[in-house]
Amino acid sequence: MGPLSQRTHFSLFFLLIIIIEGQYQWVQAQHCVWYGECGESAKVQGKKYNCNYTGPPIPLPQEEEELLNELCPGYKYGNLSLCCDGQQLRTLKGSLQLPLQFLSRCPACFYNLMNLFCELTCSPHQSEFLKAINITHDPDPGATNKSNVVEVEYYIGETFANAMYNACKDVQAPSSNVKALSLLCGRDASECTPTNWIQYMFDTSNGQSPFSIDPIFSDVPVSNMTPMNNATFDCAQVLDDGSGPCSCQDCSAVCGPTPVPPPRPPPWTILGMDAMVVIMWVSYMAFLLLFAGAAVGAWGYRKRTIMSEYGPILDSNDPLSLNNDSIDQVDATCGETLGERFENALRILFTRWGSFCVRQPLLVVLSSLVLVSACSGGLAYMRITTDPVELWSSPSSQARQEKEYFDSHFGPFFRAEQVIITTTVNASVVYQPFYGGLDVPFQSILDINVLHQVLDLQLAIEGLVASYGEEKVTLKDICLAPLAPYNNNCTILSVLNYFQNSHTQLDRVITDDFWTIADFHTHFLYCVSAPASLNDTSALHDPCMGTFGGPIFPWLALGGYDATNYNNATALVITFPVNNYHNDTVRIGKALAWEKEFISFLKRYDNPNLTLAFNAERSIEDEINRESESDLSTVVVSYAIMFVYISLALGHIHSLRRLLVDSKVSLGVAGILIVLSSVACSLGIFSYAGVPLTLIVIEVIPFLVLAVGVDNIFIIVQTYQRDERMPQEELDQQIGRILGDVAPSMLLSSFSETVAFFLGALSTMPAVRTFSLFAGLAVFIDFLLQISCFVSLLGLDARRQEGSRLDILCCVKLPEGQEEKTDGLLFRFFKKVYAPFIMKEWVRPIVVAVFVGMLSFSVAVINKVEIGLDQKLSMPDDSYVLQYFKNMSEYLHTGPPVYFVVEEGHDYMSLAGQNAVCGGVGCNNDSLVQQVYTASLIGNYTTIGFNPSSWLDDYFDWVKPQSTCCRYFNSSGAFCNASVVDPSCVPCRPMTPAGKTRPTGGDFMRFLPMFLSDNPNVKCGKGGHAAYSTAVDLLGNDSVGATYFMTYHTILKDSPDFIDALKMARDLAQNITTSMGHKVFPYSVFYVFYEQYLTIAYDTALSLGVSLGAIFVVSAVLLGLELWSAVLVSLTIAMILVNMFGVMWLWSISLNAVSLVNLVMSVGISVEFCSHIVRAFSISVRSSRVERAEEALANMGSSVFSGITLTKFGGILILALSKSQIFQIFYFRMYLAMVLLGATHGLVFLPVLLSYAGPSVNKAKVFAANKRFAGTERERLLNF
Repeated sequence: MGPLSQRTHFSLFFLLIIIIEGQYQWVQAQHCVWYGECGESAKVQGKKYNCNYTGPPIPLPQEEEELLNELCPGYKYGNLSLCCDGQQLRTLKGSLQLPLQFLSRCPACFYNLMNLFCELTCSPHQSEFLKAINITHDPDPGATNKSNVVEVEYYIGETFANAMYNACKDVQAPSSNVKALSLLCGRDASECTPTNWIQYMFDTSNGQSPFSIDPIFSDVPVSNMTPMNNATFDCAQVLDDGSGPCSCQDCSAVCGPTPVPPPRPPPWTILGMDAMVVIMWVSYMAFLLLFAGAAVGAWGYRKRTIMSEYGPILDSNDPLSLNNDSIDQVDATCGETLGERFENALRILFTRWGSFCVRQPLLVVLSSLVLVSACSGGLAYMRITTDPVELWSSPSSQARQEKEYFDSHFGPFFRAEQVIITTTVNASVVYQPFYGGLDVPFQSILDINVLHQVLDLQLAIEGLVASYGEEKVTLKDICLAPLAPYNNNCTILSVLNYFQNSHTQLDRVITDDFWTIADFHTHFLYCVSAPASLNDTSALHDPCMGTFGGPIFPWLALGGYDATNYNNATALVITFPVNNYHNDTVRIGKALAWEKEFISFLKRYDNPNLTLAFNAERSIEDEINRESESDLSTVVVSYAIMFVYISLALGHIHSLRRLLVDSKVSLGVAGILIVLSSVACSLGIFSYAGVPLTLIVIEVIPFLVLAVGVDNIFIIVQTYQRDERMPQEELDQQIGRILGDVAPSMLLSSFSETVAFFLGALSTMPAVRTFSLFAGLAVFIDFLLQISCFVSLLGLDARRQEGSRLDILCCVKLPEGQEEKTDGLLFRFFKKVYAPFIMKEWVRPIVVAVFVGMLSFSVAVINKVEIGLDQKLSMPDDSYVLQYFKNMSEYLHTGPPVYFVVEEGHDYMSLAGQNAVCGGVGCNNDSLVQQVYTASLIGNYTTIGFNPSSWLDDYFDWVKPQSTCCRYFNSSGAFCNASVVDPSCVPCRPMTPAGKTRPTGGDFMRFLPMFLSDNPNVKCGKGGHAAYSTAVDLLGNDSVGATYFMTYHTILKDSPDFIDALKMARDLAQNITTSMGHKVFPYSVFYVFYEQYLTIAYDTALSLGVSLGAIFVVSAVLLGLELWSAVLVSLTIAMILVNMFGVMWLWSISLNAVSLVNLVMSVGISVEFCSHIVRAFSISVRSSRVERAEEALANMGSSVFSGITLTKFGGILILALSKSQIFQIFYFRMYLAMVLLGATHGLVFLPVLLSYAGPSVNKAKVFAANKRFAGTERERLLNF
């Protein structure tokens, strides 16, 4: 009312006018603008206009008060005289169902929103802020003297609008992983403002408002109208009815400041340089100084006392001389005596065995054949594992167990068939919205002609028919259809599903006489901001939900866009999820058959306007198998070269005349067959045991056993060729004696490798474990066959050669002739040239400096070797999958889905149990949903990209009595869908204070199955069938079992990204487990493949450490308890392994299961390079370390060099020609590195190391050797 003026100079007349005017405004403020409903709306079908009414408010009938209290709680105006009737309240309730379902999770937000609509619809002060500007006569003949309110102006305070928006802007829509305003504002939540949100809600184009409501925002009176500026609640406030503040994920004010990710640990540096490089450089320099000083000092000392380390130490008065006493008076230690006795026992055993094998060749060979045949018979039961999960993930690993848990409770993760489409067409356009706004550029891939061509492709894929046995398989037979059997449409994640996969829908246009009001641009822009909408609110009023009943999130169906500007997309992504099955080979077979047809079709597809990159679930396994088949020829050529070399190199040709006699092609072939037989036996024995093979076993083990076996063959044959038969000695005695000399060395290397490999099988990585088992057994069987079958064959070949019979054509005999026996060229080179050169006084320090430098470099970079396996490397160079990987990395913006699984046993029926999980009002700030949401705010650190979809929060919204979602038939108790119009359908819960709280106990379980079976529709968008039917494992009708809460990782492009994502997800799940007091784990389909990389550094250290330990123990025993010799063997092998890491860094070879297998194998090959040299050194009785090292290198170096290095070198070079990237990197590069490093360390560094730090001569062995050869021609060799 107008105030009474206190100013006395006003006239009474003027005062009267003011009072009358004020009284007039007060009366005017009390009248309504409308009351009741009249004619049908011309703009929104099924809606009605309100009736024009300018009289005073009318009392609300008592029976409608309950409805008023439901919609407008706390709305008290004396006698409840209002400007609305019961029908208007019911219309308001129906119109606000979707906002209710999505915003009621935040009480303050929903209260403010209802305040806006309650004041608009019913306020007795309506005329203060509501003005009817367009009133038409109701054409209905029965509506006498009634008129329709067709358009109004609603004056709203800016303060109120801003407060309402601020209370609602953070509210989440759990099932859609987006903010609720994205579904209720007509645009993405990031573009929503207080004004455009209210304008959208009042626009007739949204399908809910039956007439135009023009909001006018002002905090001061405008045009004699006082804006509605009611009090509001902040989202962090408690409401008058006791409702708590909104949750953290729905109200940022509750959360406090946005979490800041911890900084990445800075690199370890010293003086701005990499710390490891600096430390190793300083260490290396210090070593060089100390070593140089020691070398110069030792050289000066020798010059003064001994004159030359190369002269025999014959001065018996010199304490360093071995001849300072009679040899009979040598005082050997207990250890030396035991070592000599053990050595002698082995010599005697192998001598007798060798003689027997030569005397009884037929028995030995036939027995070997029977043994090999029996073992190889297991190949009939051979199974080859190509399943990547079986190859790379241990059944006992955490990820594997979690996968099994997920699969058994929710079903296996679906199979994904995906196509990434780009276009060569240049058809970018700028779209101008009809209702104003900024121009929107659209890239060529979203041109309507391109979309039609893409839709043709999509429909063609849907129509593919494959054959499985006698059956025909279509996509509908295998696809994921979440609403089946009510809706059998397949899930197809494609932007074309915004248009219901229909050319007609895509072409729909709404126009007037001049302008295009709405077309596919309009619909696209709405749907990418509100993908779960059932009405795009434009003039089209088309749904955005896919035909399968679920939303198509734009980040899954589009690629190459920036931020959330989906109109800038440069690629379309079409994904066909296909059902996966747990242990159902028939259904999986059908899926595989359809996938094969899918791949074949896309390979044949030709459209000059479209470029496709595609992948099916079976693609990677198919391409790996194809790669193995295509590389078969490369592997065969590689082995053929090695076979030819072995066959030719074994022979020692004395003259051209005896070429065909002295050659040993047949013996070489026999040796190769023995090697292959040992591999076959190993495969067969484990096949009997049911152990499946892997491609790594088939490709790697022959290479390994060839290296080990051929080396031993060369040692036996070349020792025989260099040996002189003693007087009165028969052939069997000679070969037996030779075997007695060399077999202990063969036993040392083979048994060391066998034990090392078997201990390597302790690894939990299936690929490493399987390789180690097969390799260990193959090496041991090879050794047994070599000292038996091969020795017998050597005896037969020696008799053939002595009888001057031709090799292979042994029936042909050359005339007898006297031939002088000479040493082989390679042996002479090692003995006369190479060994003396390496042992030169100035060469040895250089060798040490170079190899310690290599070691220092490798240690400095060992922590820089990358971990992981780039999936592109596993594909052939010409694979179609490579283009898919490239496009996926370039275009996709979202990573794989991740599920946070709550294991069975959590109590969802109690408030405490609910609060520990949910994300709505009253939920704990450290609940599961809240912690995942918080992690998504710093996705660049946590790799969690989105807020999780929460079945529990959506269930609470769905079951609220204010919602029309949860109803049941009063007569039967059966569920009544919101779309059903039936008076017998009653709300699940009463509109009472208790009914408005969350359901607990029996109520919780009573309505949960209804929620999980409810299909979303226009009246209820919260139905859980599509989104959550597989997310909850119900245990009958009594309790909830395991459940999951799904979100997505951020985009993951390479192995470090995937490894980091797994690590961060597990850290987050552990935090949730701690706060809940119940086990929660994360699951994503890639975890089983990348879990190995979390512990691969430890696994590598363990596998290699155990192998080195085994080699040390076996070497110490078999070298006659010479611990220092075993230390030097282990040290050299360790240096080779460290240098392998240096090569891996230089050559960009990452550490993974494949390279770990190769590292384990390099341990075995390194033993061959080192153990024979060390044993030859240990049994040498020369007078100084230098002489002993020179003798060991001369005698064994040529056999090691020709047996391993040359054998492997030619075969390895062929691997470089492979089309397979994994062969080129992990086989060619690593094999070449291990052979070169093994050869250089075994034939260069180790002899030098022995010359400096080798063990002292075993006096007992010297005494035994002198005694054994006393009086024979070999006695002179002891002092040679």
